[in-house]
Amino acid sequence: MTTAAVRLPAGIAHPFAPAGRVDPYPAYTWLRTHDPVHRDPMTGMWLVTGYADCTALLKDPAFSAAAGQRERAREDDLPVSMLTSDGTDHARLRAPGVRLVGPAATASIAEGLAHDADALLERAGEHGALSDAVDQLGTPLATAVLARLFGLREEQRAPFQQLARAVSVNLDPLAPPPLARLGRAAMGELTRYLDAHVDQALPSPLRDFAADGRLTRQEMLGVLGLAVVGGWQPLAESIGNALYWLLPRPEARAALRTADGEAAGTAMDELLRLEAPIPFTARVTVRDAELPGGRIPAGARVLAVLAAANRDPAVFADPDRPVWDRSPNPHLAFGGGPHFCLAARLVRQSGALLLSRLVRKFPAAALTDAEPRWAATLIPRRLTSLGVDLTGAQRPASRLPGAAAAHA
Repeated sequence: MTTAAVRLPAGIAHPFAPAGRVDPYPAYTWLRTHDPVHRDPMTGMWLVTGYADCTALLKDPAFSAAAGQRERAREDDLPVSMLTSDGTDHARLRAPGVRLVGPAATASIAEGLAHDADALLERAGEHGALSDAVDQLGTPLATAVLARLFGLREEQRAPFQQLARAVSVNLDPLAPPPLARLGRAAMGELTRYLDAHVDQALPSPLRDFAADGRLTRQEMLGVLGLAVVGGWQPLAESIGNALYWLLPRPEARAALRTADGEAAGTAMDELLRLEAPIPFTARVTVRDAELPGGRIPAGARVLAVLAAANRDPAVFADPDRPVWDRSPNPHLAFGGGPHFCLAARLVRQSGALLLSRLVRKFPAAALTDAEPRWAATLIPRRLTSLGVDLTGAQRPASRLPGAAAAHA
């Protein structure tokens, strides 16, 4: 049974310390190997890092997502949504959400989104290089996805993107108080914006969702707010994280250029496994709980460390390197259990769409930074910036991600 006496060795940075935030994987590997259900003396939380333990946790009602969100460092309650509910309440809120981001909604925007991706790449090609692929590709792609779902006109995209950027601070459970206050104010502004927009939306998945009738007005707005907070920045950052792994590997770019939609989705799954923007999810135990790796008492704050589970060698062969045709790939980048991300298919297809088009249009695209830097943030997992030379003319000597000591 896990005890509080277990500590990380002196030479390994704690994953929440500044150095550990930049490169948490040595700590994750040590914990997963030596203490997969770990009582962390630094934070007082339990860090669950093994794949078997995380999958069991995500399915076990003893681990409350609603209570986990109430432990966030903020002065107000989060809006009612799937994120802040459990059991039957969660199921009731989740069911209408299929109309907003489920398979039919994803199919309905596919053609328009392909047009958006092509326009993004056409604009990028005019300059020959990107100073930051997240800002110039990932962010507008995320905006385009939500604009298609919400029925936003072209002139509405820029104001909406400003709102989405402002509310994204709510992703960080440990945001400094001044920043957290700005995030709360932005959330109120976004809610008012959506409240005004939902009744005049053009035909779109949003109109189908709003017409469902199973949610109160406030519940509907809470679910829409969650779609923005939980979807916009993670989708944007997933593009930068994916390019970090993809572009230094010519064989991977060549394979993706000829891949069909399903093969491109398989590659996107592998990229998400390696570097998910949401590296963990919070729970609180409502009773004593038994996991394969140990027991956790009632009332404990728990983090399911999805990024650690996604590199568990018991499940993933060669876990720190990309295997582009890995199948099956039961990664936890979208969580698992009842709270599995409702928009997983949408995110997977959107990313695969842009990346496959990018390598076809710019077959020599390369990173301009020899060693891109990871930001010292907890959520989302992201790069400080990611320069891309679309012509490949200024390719630097770089270390392949996944090689020894690749995470600087």
